[in-house]
Amino acid sequence: MVDRFWRRSGFKIKQVNADPDVPAIYAQTHDGFGVSLIVGGEGQIFFDVDSPCVRESEVAESTSRATAPLYEGAEFIPRPNIHSDFWSAGAAEGGGVTSGR
Repeated sequence: MVDRFWRRSGFKIKQVNADPDVPAIYAQTHDGFGVSLIVGGEGQIFFDVDSPCVRESEVAESTSRATAPLYEGAEFIPRPNIHSDFWSAGAAEGGGVTSGR
């Protein structure tokens, strides 16, 4: 689905990794941004964007508080515990993205 959408949007597909366990797609937008989507273990999704060359500028501090827990001192990022009828469809019991019990 991502491949089709990115192609229709004019992205140049640079590489597709069809690995059944860790699939990934890498592309470039018409204005030079690199984008990638990688599906990792247990439903972890990684979406990265690399900008083309830009001038460095100052970035203001955030004006709002984080809405998700920050897990201070946590060694690992918690696994997802939310069920989605679309993204969780067909997930094996005990694996993938499922609702907490």
